[in-house]
Amino acid sequence: MRRLPYDPAARKRTVRLTLNGDFYAKAKAQGIDASQVAEAALAEALAARLVEKVRAEIEQDLAAYDAYVDKHGSPAGMLRDHLADRDDPA
Repeated sequence: MRRLPYDPAARKRTVRLTLNGDFYAKAKAQGIDASQVAEAALAEALAARLVEKVRAEIEQDLAAYDAYVDKHGSPAGMLRDHLADRDDPA
């Protein structure tokens, strides 16, 4: 099960939103709960923003790793070389 990025059991809070009046009236006439739709849309937008943030952090980490490899060589290669040196009979 996927973990939500917010507490769904948190107390409801009254907020002010500005919407197109005609749009709101027509949605309400169709039985659409604007609060429910707004909450779902905000949850989706929050999840998307958090995904963007994680991707940006991963890109930064990969860039730092690439810079390290450029300067010092591959850590995996260094480990292979070290272990190969240990296995060589003296």
